[in-house]
Amino acid sequence: MISEKEDYDDPMEEQENDDNEDDYYVHQNILIDPKQSPLRIDKFLIDRLENVSRNRVQNAIRSGAILVDNQEVKPNFKVKPGQKISIIFPKPMVHGVGIVPQNIQLNIVYEDNDLLVLNKPAGLVVHPGVGHHRGTLVNALAYHFKSLPVMEGNHDDKLGLVHRIDKNTSGLMVVAKSEYAMTHLAKQFFHHTIDRTYIALVWGEPKEKRGTIDAHIGRHPRYRKQFAAFPDGEQGKWAVTHYQVLESLYYVSVVQCNLETGRTHQIRVHMKYLGHPIFNDDKYGGDHILKGTIYSKYKQFVENTFNIMPRHALHAKSLGFEHPTTGERMYFESELPRDFQNCLDRWRGYLESRKEEQG
Repeated sequence: MISEKEDYDDPMEEQENDDNEDDYYVHQNILIDPKQSPLRIDKFLIDRLENVSRNRVQNAIRSGAILVDNQEVKPNFKVKPGQKISIIFPKPMVHGVGIVPQNIQLNIVYEDNDLLVLNKPAGLVVHPGVGHHRGTLVNALAYHFKSLPVMEGNHDDKLGLVHRIDKNTSGLMVVAKSEYAMTHLAKQFFHHTIDRTYIALVWGEPKEKRGTIDAHIGRHPRYRKQFAAFPDGEQGKWAVTHYQVLESLYYVSVVQCNLETGRTHQIRVHMKYLGHPIFNDDKYGGDHILKGTIYSKYKQFVENTFNIMPRHALHAKSLGFEHPTTGERMYFESELPRDFQNCLDRWRGYLESRKEEQG
């Protein structure tokens, strides 16, 4: 038997808790030995995987997260020599240790017995880490759910999470409330069947109004807390962002970004790579005036706009996925938060004033 295990990066290495769903599951391939006698797949896996319960294996099989030769099977399926088993497991769920439940208001868009969808405000860290032991989304969820289990691993405080968005990004997240739901959602993230649309305000206007950015993303070679694009794939992990310009506002543009993958800082890194950093992104150069005039009046306008939106202009606007239990395709949308909307209104007003001056 040959086993290949891919265990993804420690999310706590990046203190801002950025949006990389890779940190929440393990992908493993097993090639069955030529001398293996026929055996039920659930028993086969329980015997060969460490610290994995029968219930967890059966949940994964039922959710379609365990495949044999790329086909879904039932728990009583008997494995045969030479077959390849592909497994996607979310990090196992255990009861929380050390999580302080806090009564922090949550903007819940939808909730049922399997999951909830919430609209995270900018400034809210997703889970505890260095410098953020309390006041996080996980603390709020612990209070909301009271006894909902959390995931085990290097940090057993990622309560029901199968993905995240970073501290200063606003918008929609889905949170699982059961191990089965976690497994099903983790499978969808792994296979890139989750629909995610972000709205960004970027400096300048991309030459192509619509396009795809296909460039690996990995740690910046010089700046440890930053990531960089590697278009030749020489470093990092495969990353794909589809973008479309929605509105041109002269020196800035409103861009829709659809994620095919979910690497850390993906949209921020890809837009910088394209030559159009996100407005007021202090990590990737968007917090400087990159387009515009030299006049002090314009400089003051931009600085005031930075103050109105004191964070990078990125919002997770929509989220679509298959419901783990019903199989229904679910879709959610959120409005731009007030700071983002006020920022856009200022730029729209600036564009109109230019037209009047030139008219």
